[in-house]
Amino acid sequence: MARFDSHSFDSKSISIAPKRFGQIALGVATLILLTSCFTTIGAGERGVVFSQLGGVQDRILDEGFQFKIPFLETVIPIDVKIQKSETQASASSRDLQVVTSVIALNYHVDPSAVNDVYQSVGLAYENRIIDPAVQESVKAVTARFTAEDLITQRDQVSTQIKELLATRLGARNIIVDEFSITELNFSEIFNNSIEAKQVAEQQALKARQDLERIKIEAEQKVTTSRAEADAQRLQRETITKELLQLRAIEKWDGRLPQVTSGSVPLLNLESLSR
Repeated sequence: MARFDSHSFDSKSISIAPKRFGQIALGVATLILLTSCFTTIGAGERGVVFSQLGGVQDRILDEGFQFKIPFLETVIPIDVKIQKSETQASASSRDLQVVTSVIALNYHVDPSAVNDVYQSVGLAYENRIIDPAVQESVKAVTARFTAEDLITQRDQVSTQIKELLATRLGARNIIVDEFSITELNFSEIFNNSIEAKQVAEQQALKARQDLERIKIEAEQKVTTSRAEADAQRLQRETITKELLQLRAIEKWDGRLPQVTSGSVPLLNLESLSR
């Protein structure tokens, strides 16, 4: 009967184990290496490549599955979709009225310059660039208008602020898409003065309208009186003796008056026409 050598079995198992462990370790290392060679850039994003050897790189990664050098390069995703920012701004008008406004701004980072934005500003560009630019632009444009003009010429004010913002932010690779003034508030004293002015204007308008109405009514009465006077004058001018006799004849019923004498009396045509 064959004898079972336990010593020889253990030595074979020990010799095979390190080989399998090495294969598994090599496979895991290969998988990690392959995984670290690629990255995914989401929709509406761009990838900024940062190298351990040379800092921020010039190349920008587009959306999708992208290659990078493992362990040496890190990819920072930057959102380039349209974003909204709301900022409260306080400024003084040309007539030194305090104006408080709420500014709504739609913007996006220039996709072709995300590496410059990241290198010069980082990811906090809204707090570091956009909000200060809004404050400065609002103050600069508000100072050009009186408080009343800010209300009556609001579209023009909004356009000028947007143009100034587009210039300032464009120099930092931030593109302005839309701009609007959602709120425009003044001091209580100014609001009361505006209300009083509107009441005075309405009263003045009513007084002008009443005066115009009275003037028109007076002119109508004068015109009516002149027409009646002209009609009476024309009537007096057209009534003649012959016309009176004709009207008397038209009114005569053909009967002669009764008299006691034998002669026929003369007719008084003028009395008949009355």
